[in-house]
Amino acid sequence: MENSKRVLITGGAGFIGGALIRKLLKESKYYIFNLDKLTYSGDLYSINSLLDSLGAEASKRYKFLKGDISDKSTVDNVMKKIQPNLIIHFAAETHVDRSIKFPRDFISSNIIGTYQLLESSLDYFDKSNYEVKRNFKFIHISTDEVFGSLGTQGYFDEDSKYDPRSPYSASKASSDHLVKAWFHTYGLPCIITNCSNNYGPWQNPEKLIPNTISKALNNENIPIYGKGNNIRDWLFVDDHIDALLLIAERGIPGKNYCIGGNNEKTNLEVVNTICKFLDKNIPRSTPHKSLIKFVSDRPGHDFRYAINSTLIKRELNWLPKYNFEKGLNKTIEWYLNNQNWLKNS
Repeated sequence: MENSKRVLITGGAGFIGGALIRKLLKESKYYIFNLDKLTYSGDLYSINSLLDSLGAEASKRYKFLKGDISDKSTVDNVMKKIQPNLIIHFAAETHVDRSIKFPRDFISSNIIGTYQLLESSLDYFDKSNYEVKRNFKFIHISTDEVFGSLGTQGYFDEDSKYDPRSPYSASKASSDHLVKAWFHTYGLPCIITNCSNNYGPWQNPEKLIPNTISKALNNENIPIYGKGNNIRDWLFVDDHIDALLLIAERGIPGKNYCIGGNNEKTNLEVVNTICKFLDKNIPRSTPHKSLIKFVSDRPGHDFRYAINSTLIKRELNWLPKYNFEKGLNKTIEWYLNNQNWLKNS
């Protein structure tokens, strides 16, 4: 990684953005600018606590900027002030259930916010010198959910057709199309990544894995939609971050890269695995799986996601380091050791 890079990370107070920032603080000399409006899921504690342990040198390389990417003056001012070499765009509303209840929030953040970030980035890029233009990249972080739902066979890849089914996935699909248009029409050096379900430490407890752990620790019902047969491809967050850093270094503008963990599990399998881990480490009078409660299925609930990551493996030599058992054990152990954070999130 080039030590002189100035990287703007939108949504760096979120789960995946925060993981990237922590990695860069520990293992690079990047100057890191974190633009985030701090919604309910935003959390700076993981970054700030790391900065305290790393000392002054790391603190000098990091700056938090509170702001909304859908606000033109905010984003314009950020671009002029920091003059980034690299933009990694995480900022998005991501929870499907919330998108069903509050679709306007997803339209505003994921579509309008991405549009404004692209406009400000293009204005900055067009006014930059040759050296900045030669090395500049705009990396847009998307999801496999834009491709719709798979049956029992097949995989998503870079040629999959878009077929979003929820307000969330539709808003992310829209933002993907905007990014592609700004590359083809205006020449902004953009790359899109579509990843499978991430998991790991510091994830907001609205998501399946931390929610299951939280409910189990509190002896509350663990809700599972339908019969728990929906299948997801699980990607440990550190593996995702490694992929993104390779793309930042060697990814080709105009391309999109699909990133998957090759760990397909039904939701019921995931929850049962967590329950077995807790039975072994925190036994109770009845097995933790007795807390499972099947609830009415989510409207438009996609049956299966699975990603073929051949392209990024072949072109950038990326391979995930974590299988599901290893990554899940590390994740559960982290939550057990950080129960105060889990309760207060």
